[in-house]
Amino acid sequence: MTVESVQPVPPRAAEPIEPPLARGGVPGLGHGWKLVRDPLGFLARLRDEGDVVRLALGPKTVYAVTSPALTGALALSPDYKIDGPLWESLESLLGKEGVATANGPRHRRQRRIIQPAFRLDAIPAYGPVMEEEAADFAARMASGEPFDCTSESFRVAVRIAARCLLRGEYMDERAERLCVALATVFRGMYRRMVIPAGPLYRLPLPANRRFDRALADLHALVDEIIAERRASGRKPDDLLTALLEAEDDKGDPIGEQEIHDQVVAILTPGSETVASTVMWLLQVLTAHPEHADRVCAEVGSVVGDRPVAFADVRKLSHTNNVVVEAMRLRPAVWILTRRAVTETELGGYRIPAGADIVYSPYAVQRDPRSYERNLEFDPDRWLPERVKDVPKYAMSPFSVGNRKCPSDHFSMAQLTLVTAAVARRWRLEQVSGSNDTTRVGITLRPHRLLVRATPR
Repeated sequence: MTVESVQPVPPRAAEPIEPPLARGGVPGLGHGWKLVRDPLGFLARLRDEGDVVRLALGPKTVYAVTSPALTGALALSPDYKIDGPLWESLESLLGKEGVATANGPRHRRQRRIIQPAFRLDAIPAYGPVMEEEAADFAARMASGEPFDCTSESFRVAVRIAARCLLRGEYMDERAERLCVALATVFRGMYRRMVIPAGPLYRLPLPANRRFDRALADLHALVDEIIAERRASGRKPDDLLTALLEAEDDKGDPIGEQEIHDQVVAILTPGSETVASTVMWLLQVLTAHPEHADRVCAEVGSVVGDRPVAFADVRKLSHTNNVVVEAMRLRPAVWILTRRAVTETELGGYRIPAGADIVYSPYAVQRDPRSYERNLEFDPDRWLPERVKDVPKYAMSPFSVGNRKCPSDHFSMAQLTLVTAAVARRWRLEQVSGSNDTTRVGITLRPHRLLVRATPR
């Protein structure tokens, strides 16, 4: 053996270690009581305990991921799938057949079915509907009476989704039903996620009965929409027609349950998240009149005397930044879960096969390690010269990778149009009885936002 043939032995990579256990657990409930009492504060403080931290939720051990880099790695890695406490709690609403909860080949097939409806070149066709609904939304503030932002935000979100994607012309009454039912359902689902006491939720208690009635009404609403389309014989070029004509991997029509679950995914999580964001945008316009004035001035400079149009969205840079900053501070989707497919390593920590993982966009997007003046509402942080300072994955309101929300551009367009239409016409102020503190459920929204509009 020559000296040249002797190769140095590379240093052995450090073995993954067990993440630390978060402080403050309670026997029996673990950290579930903290997620009930102060979920946002609890999750925001976890970064101080490590990039990956173990939580006890009842009998379960859950791994909380807290840093932007690792939440990005988690979302992009095939070692983790859509599953865990959040998705288990949502199954009674979303089912197991829809794109929101599917994994693997089924998810890829379903994405192929729905993706054409959300292509960039398809979205301008929805422009007239978005313009009309945004203008009508702003016009409903003209009565001078307190404007109920909860029901009205749901109405505009459901109507845009129904008219653009399901070609529905009948959504006023159904939007109201959806608004009432979702508030009850999502509150119950959150309890089931953080306190997994399965048999207790089957007892005939008042809260359980309210949850069951609301859930049944949601599914009945979807069945009405599908049955109405079938009975009409119409086949407009929309997402519902694509679902009714879609085929599975064997070339057979997809099942009724899958069609039902896909329509649920269009109408419920999408409407809930858009509606919650509209509520926060209205709260922003009341709390930050200086930015409302800037939006008004920007819209006027772009459109002059005519109504704001879909084609104007790209030119409304400050309005877009207001929307993004509102989503940073008050993301509708504030908590997400995954499940490890196999034993793996994340940031030097061992993640066992089958482990449930949780991470919070709310905590990541408010982290002072990522944002200067992290709790300040500052839309200018998204200007080109400043946005480069935001760490990668510290702002992912529509997620990343193959689970990225397919309707991201669709949602941003309608949020920008609604904000522009309102700010151009009205100055908003909260009125007696309004409560804009954060209500935590599966999504975040104000408890009860009531505003009065004064003409500009």
